[in-house]
Amino acid sequence: MAAFRGPKVRLWLWRWRRNPLRRRSDAVEAWIVFVAWVFTVLGGVITGLAAGHTVEHGLAQQRAERRSVPALLTENAPTARAAESGTFVWAKVRWTAADGSQRAGRTRVHAGTGAGTPVTVWTDPAGRLVTEPASASQARLRASLVGVLAGVSGAGVPFVCGRLVRGRLERRRMAQWDQEWERIGPLWGRKTS
Repeated sequence: MAAFRGPKVRLWLWRWRRNPLRRRSDAVEAWIVFVAWVFTVLGGVITGLAAGHTVEHGLAQQRAERRSVPALLTENAPTARAAESGTFVWAKVRWTAADGSQRAGRTRVHAGTGAGTPVTVWTDPAGRLVTEPASASQARLRASLVGVLAGVSGAGVPFVCGRLVRGRLERRRMAQWDQEWERIGPLWGRKTS
């Protein structure tokens, strides 16, 4: 014979259903958990999307502003040890800016490159040396990674706040149970006959 089973109630809705044993603190805790999860999910998604969009927009702006410019090495690049073949070293270069002025600076080139060798450098609108901008696919990857990290961080704030409030409610509820037990517990020792 199968045991009697009452109506099936979703466990996660137990705090909202009618129950004579449900206290006000149970309903408050249910709403706190609900609001914390809503803010956790929405906050994480919105923060992640906003951060990813901002990073991708910034990198696209860099791609639009930065230009590759031919330059010449003005000195021999230092040589690397044999074990480090294919490494890059810093060397002095000279290039002509967009306004026609001659500029000089240091950039990374292959080790052992001789003076007078043409190299490509990247400049900003003012003609200063800058790093090569990220490609569109690199920008998408960086924006995605930053978006995920920002989203997780943004979701962590309401999640942690909800956990702290819920922990405080739990401590308060346990203190109330202790008070009730001190009042009711001694009555259990009395004989009723």
